Amino acid sequence: MTPAGALDALPRLRLCQLPTPIQRLERVEAALGLTGGPELWIKRDDLTGLGLGGNKGRKLEFALAEAQEQEADAVLTTGGLQSNHCRQTAVAGAALGLEVHLFLKGDRPERFTGNLIPSELCGAVFHFVGPKGAYTEEPSMTEFADRLRAEGRRPYVIPAGASNPTGAMGYVNAAREIKAQEEALGLAFDHIVHATGSTGTQAGLLAGAKIFGLSARITGVAVGTVADPEARRRDIAGFVDKILGRLGASGAVAEEDVHLLTGYVGEGYAVPTPEGRAAVRLLAERAGVFLDYTYTGKAMAGLIDQLRQGAFGPTDRVLFIHTGGQIALFA
Repeated sequence: MTPAGALDALPRLRLCQLPTPIQRLERVEAALGLTGGPELWIKRDDLTGLGLGGNKGRKLEFALAEAQEQEADAVLTTGGLQSNHCRQTAVAGAALGLEVHLFLKGDRPERFTGNLIPSELCGAVFHFVGPKGAYTEEPSMTEFADRLRAEGRRPYVIPAGASNPTGAMGYVNAAREIKAQEEALGLAFDHIVHATGSTGTQAGLLAGAKIFGLSARITGVAVGTVADPEARRRDIAGFVDKILGRLGASGAVAEEDVHLLTGYVGEGYAVPTPEGRAAVRLLAERAGVFLDYTYTGKAMAGLIDQLRQGAFGPTDRVLFIHTGGQIALFA
């Protein structure tokens, strides 16, 4: 079986409205003085549809299909206080009739805002684990899953951002989608830039690019503090290898092919930066597109800085993936 065939053979739900559109940002180009190039394009994964949109819906199509296959009766996942992933998991769980437990890093707020509102409306059970909660492998979530199993329940645990080989298949499939859109548009993108946090989106895109022949250089803009960039790149390369191995794809991704920008985080994860705020306003005023301050605003600020530094050639086409999260503007 080919890797594409192996991808198609995986259990998958149809939770999203796909393909998401790709649009040229000509007025943003003009505002940035790019009249002679490069071209700036955007892929609107904020319009996936599931629970007000966002990139995690692509991952949940595979993760929750696996949960159903395992006859799970509860889904547990974790993230930051305003986690887009947790919001989309709550919405998808409600649609599928699954009990959803969210383990959120932070103290319970006096009132719910942003992503917490749709999660509550969909009946999610909240577990606030305090500011010191280790959201990548939340111990409280692991202990709760063990308790449910002891009671004869069948919990399905999704890591932060659905960033494991199962969830990352959503962005392997997105790479195939981008390749088809390139062919329909009669062009090829030279660069793909996106926000990267738990790294599942980046790993999935890198694996998908290898399988489906995307030639673009894929660059993740880190939205949280990265203590050791070289180690993070090694981790992402290893993540890609696991995805390729699961699909029976030959070869591997070298660490030097993992491109990561770490200079745009500011004071830390979920702490807005002046440059990120400016990027949010620019896209709103010039394109009617809403970014957020935690993920896409910082990533777009990184892209704008790279454009100003001359990191791209005048004939390059740069595709920015809008991974969603704009509901956090109302937090």
